[in-house]
Amino acid sequence: MTEAFLQYIWHHQMTEGNLLTTDGLPVSVERPGMHNLDAGPDFTDARIVIDGVRWVGNVEVHMRASDWNRHGHNGDDAYNNVILHVVYIPDTDIFVDGGRRLPVLDLSQFIPLQVWNQYEELMSPREQDVIPCANRIGEIPEFIVQMSQDRMVVERMQRKSDDVRRLLAESKGNWEQACYWIVARYFGGKTNALPFELLAKITPLSLIAKIRDNRFRVEALLYGQAGLLTDDLIDDYAVDLRREYEYLRAAYKLHSMQPHMWKFFRLYPVSFPTVRISQLAEMLTGTDHIFSRLRSAADVKELRAIFDLRASNYWDDHFSFDFPAPHQSKRMGRSYADHLIINAWVPLLCLYAESHGDDNSREQALSLLQQLPAEDNVIVRRWKAAGVKPRNAAESQALIQRYNEYCSRRDCLKCSLAFRLLKPDSKKT
Repeated sequence: MTEAFLQYIWHHQMTEGNLLTTDGLPVSVERPGMHNLDAGPDFTDARIVIDGVRWVGNVEVHMRASDWNRHGHNGDDAYNNVILHVVYIPDTDIFVDGGRRLPVLDLSQFIPLQVWNQYEELMSPREQDVIPCANRIGEIPEFIVQMSQDRMVVERMQRKSDDVRRLLAESKGNWEQACYWIVARYFGGKTNALPFELLAKITPLSLIAKIRDNRFRVEALLYGQAGLLTDDLIDDYAVDLRREYEYLRAAYKLHSMQPHMWKFFRLYPVSFPTVRISQLAEMLTGTDHIFSRLRSAADVKELRAIFDLRASNYWDDHFSFDFPAPHQSKRMGRSYADHLIINAWVPLLCLYAESHGDDNSREQALSLLQQLPAEDNVIVRRWKAAGVKPRNAAESQALIQRYNEYCSRRDCLKCSLAFRLLKPDSKKT
């Protein structure tokens, strides 16, 4: 039992029987109040009838009545307008307003057993990566599950836009610069996101613009800035890159990263930073207006074409410098192009729409997610195992958001699906 659960029961009025105070006075709730998440009483502007007298004011919820004093509410004028003290254990009397004794509702007497059992089931210890309601989500009508996805995908885009907002602030409002940084970040996937972001930040677009028509020079710049052109390399391609970078470093007073920042362990070779940097170089060759180029794309097909990137010929036979490998063209696959659209471009477009009040861009961002296939990752597979099968990337993003923000944290009391399960007679809803 937690105070959050008591607040949840009061907020949604999930009680049974005729409510009575600990003094036996009848209680009728006309309005439970607005849940206050800031300082002050838990619920404000409540309307409650106690023994025939209508009271308008605030409601405070505690596990124990004595928590009132332990939390320092005694003597705090913000709590003088409390009209009802809702508790689980009424272990003491509370007085306010110069001696007024607060009426107490012992909520433990009015919580439906069904609700309590369902809450215990959701909160029961189990493997951390399991969706708490996995074995019961089938009880919720499919159309309700689908409707709940809309809010989740908006939450997801807002959360992902926070990264973009941070980068936009660092770029002093330069959308081209922020776009370059965020796209580069997602070239690195989860493992090398930060190194790729740092690489983009220490390799400004203004410098790339000076050499953008020569892919080899762009590659030399990026590999050199990444710290990967070490003195012990022997392949002609690597030696030529290092020679070119030495010229650029001297000409533009550059400072490179440390090579140890890059992670190769447990990555598929096609995702090695060495391969991804060459693909990034192709995207940067010929243009330093990435944001404008992406904005001009009319649909998913054109966006995929922009991200249809191929590493240079050397990498057909290598994954790392100086180490030959079986021949394989290193072209960025459609699934990774979709990954960049979903995680880099759509959040950036959402933030642009928000910043400019651009409804067309907002609708375009959502449309892109709806056009793209659902992602296939460990979280989405957990939902599929529970019977929830996303039809597109908008729905898979919504499921990822719900899992990360609610399921993995056992924050079921804030989840609309858990509400359907906790609500009495939910099967009839």
